[in-house]
Amino acid sequence: MATPTTNPFRADQIGSLLRPGPLLDARHAGAPAAELRALEDAAIPAVLERQRETGLQIFADGEFRRGGFMTDLTDAVDGFDEGDAIQRSWSAGGGTATAPSAVRGARDRQSKLRQTRRLTALKLPFLLAHSPGPIKMTLPSANQFPAISYKKGASEAAYPDPSAFLADVTAIVAAETRALAREGVAYLQIDAPRYSYYLDPKWRDFLRAEFGEPDALLAEAIAADNACFRAARAANPEVTLAINLCRGNNRSQWYASGGYDAIAEQLFTQLEVDRFRLEYDDERSGTFAPLRFVPRSKIVVLGLVSSKTGALEDADALKRRIEDASRVLPLENLALSPQWGFASMAEGNVITEDEQWAKLRLVVETARAVWG
Repeated sequence: MATPTTNPFRADQIGSLLRPGPLLDARHAGAPAAELRALEDAAIPAVLERQRETGLQIFADGEFRRGGFMTDLTDAVDGFDEGDAIQRSWSAGGGTATAPSAVRGARDRQSKLRQTRRLTALKLPFLLAHSPGPIKMTLPSANQFPAISYKKGASEAAYPDPSAFLADVTAIVAAETRALAREGVAYLQIDAPRYSYYLDPKWRDFLRAEFGEPDALLAEAIAADNACFRAARAANPEVTLAINLCRGNNRSQWYASGGYDAIAEQLFTQLEVDRFRLEYDDERSGTFAPLRFVPRSKIVVLGLVSSKTGALEDADALKRRIEDASRVLPLENLALSPQWGFASMAEGNVITEDEQWAKLRLVVETARAVWG
């Protein structure tokens, strides 16, 4: 576990990268698993080498084997109903669009979840064998799933309430974090966009109407994520643990707004992580003031570089924003990255590969200039 003064990952990345065209085309065409596997096996070493050339010091497979950031779980666990995806309003610029959720919608009406294989069984051995340096693995937060997969009138036969459903998902994710830490993964990240529900009044209203009081739900969500982090830490005290918070990321769209103020003290003081990865790429993310609650033993990775648009940020402007944040949290407690992944879903954001790599180079060069 790196301390703020020995932090080796001042230039960080989320993990997902734009899929190569042939791989994306094959996935869209419903290619056989063996064909997809061969394309992935060819593409992943190339993207690892590109990360090395860019100057990154932590390596990911680009999530090339995933259909989306949640599908490691949904592909490895039976019990999700594919036929009833929940709709969510997505926003981009001044307009809105409706897109199905990434998971498979309502819980099956009868059976409980049943895990059929390891969540990262198709990814980890290849990545360990081919990475030029320490690797990052990402998993979806367990607390992602009740709000989008538990549906009243469809799920009670399997689980009497969302808390019972969350407990089963948490056990599955915790088993995976424990195994990954034991197997030598250097950096484990849990992707948890559902915390944005507690930042945006319209989503707090949704939680209250569907599941109960948001404050109690937030405490339950933190406990679920902490169970997964504790499992990893018990297996390997040196593993770096991070949580990734966002307000939606799908084809350059988003679904929530609001600063971290409403949950900052509870989140930053109670989550048992080394690194908080926070969106700060536009005004929807609020100010740096909530960082005052971050313990001085933790790192905040400032997501100042947008993965949603191709326009390249100005390096001097990034340095000024890092300086602004350092007035609240010391510079040694900060790092830099894109605000979210470039392809949380396989289709990716509306950005080119050249623009993606330019942004990652900017992250590396800015981090070197600021921290040396």
